[in-house]
Amino acid sequence: MVPTVEWKDGVVRILDQSQLPDKVEFVDCRDYETVGLAIKELWVRGAPAIGIAAAMGVALGAQAVKAADYDTFRKAVGAIGDHLAATRPTAVNLFWAIDRMKRRLDALKTEPIPVIKQKLIAEAQAILDEDIAMNRAIGKHGSAVIGDGQTILTHCNAGALATGGYGTALGVVRAAWEAGKKIRVVAGETRPVLQGSRLTAWELMQDGIPVTLITDNMAGTLMRRGEVHVCVVGADRITANGDVANKIGTYSLAVLAHAHDIPFYVAAPSSTVDLATLSGDQIPIEQRNPREVTHVRGKEAIAPEGVEVVNPAFDVTPAKLITGIITEKGIFKPGELADKMRSR
Repeated sequence: MVPTVEWKDGVVRILDQSQLPDKVEFVDCRDYETVGLAIKELWVRGAPAIGIAAAMGVALGAQAVKAADYDTFRKAVGAIGDHLAATRPTAVNLFWAIDRMKRRLDALKTEPIPVIKQKLIAEAQAILDEDIAMNRAIGKHGSAVIGDGQTILTHCNAGALATGGYGTALGVVRAAWEAGKKIRVVAGETRPVLQGSRLTAWELMQDGIPVTLITDNMAGTLMRRGEVHVCVVGADRITANGDVANKIGTYSLAVLAHAHDIPFYVAAPSSTVDLATLSGDQIPIEQRNPREVTHVRGKEAIAPEGVEVVNPAFDVTPAKLITGIITEKGIFKPGELADKMRSR
């Protein structure tokens, strides 16, 4: 798997996913502002990967702070975290990772500044390592819901590219494939940024896992014909009542799956669970540039000049439409997720 984000030779190296599948290119971020730009411009995307990038951005920015005393250093690093937190509003992993870095900083206040700087790098690396381990656990639990010979419908990209490695929804797919199950994936293209066609199809083809690409509006027809057996998607935020924010179009698929009696699973690490937000109605939904809709990859126009556009990046799927939420701690019903997260 190509590394999505990593600390390498004193810089944060990010795979520029806006270039896929045409080119595999990396950006070496030498300051936290570039990390923030990478998050905002979708060079790095996917809730877990965004969190990892933000943690590394905090550590990177801290290296350049010249303060000699802790209070001044703490204030400067806090401002770096605030800058990164302002890049995108919906994926809770972003805020979770920044808060974790700040808590680690607070716990180190008696240490010399050079030691703190190194330990912040180590904390960001730990977040990356833990994410990969959580994804593998998600895959292990989730593979049990995938039957031999089944076709899995997924949406957007919740694979190695969206995480530290292995993936959440595609981690479930990978684990089933590695267990020897003869499976196939149907990937929706995911308009308007085309993460399904550009990223998910590419990622699965790299691993030799059978994948069929469809336009987003073909899903209902495939379900009606019996060509989809289970749906597995990722998440950008899961609220206390089990509502799920994910890439725009997820809600439509959940409604279709419910109408056709097809199980609909969400795969996500515990860092995506936001118990402080009670329901999906309270999740801030990012509104993105209209040009993503009116142009293909920001280049070729496919709509008349000046047309009004609405472009929410995410939607909310109500808990009642979700069969189960697959985490590194097990598979839970949406209504029991909060209690399970608190008790483990």
